[in-house]
Amino acid sequence: QVQLVESGGGLVRAGDSLRLSCAYSGRTFTFSAMGWFRQAPGKEREFVASIDWNGGSRTYADSVKGRFTITRDNAKNTVLLQMNNLQPEDTARYYCAANRGLFGDATMRPGEYDYWGQGTQVTVSS
Repeated sequence: QVQLVESGGGLVRAGDSLRLSCAYSGRTFTFSAMGWFRQAPGKEREFVASIDWNGGSRTYADSVKGRFTITRDNAKNTVLLQMNNLQPEDTARYYCAANRGLFGDATMRPGEYDYWGQGTQVTVSS
């Protein structure tokens, strides 16, 4: 059974940092693109960041460019999202996603992802 488990969320103040982690099991995604999405209450799920299979290509939403960094450690089956200078508008539930294909691009389209985690809550106070 494929599982993606996010962790690292919490309640922080504006300007603080958090590092989210996504640990996957049940199959390998070593050669697959992975991404982070988020959903705030009353809003649609939106793209945050994605990374291709070897980390050579990364894509970010304009709203997080320069503040968030996505990385992956294929040896540890994890994908990380370093979030710096967090702002109240970053408050959302953050989801990790994985594409089942091989050598895919770092896509920002949610429909390109086949597996999703349950999410971790990030709340930023002003």
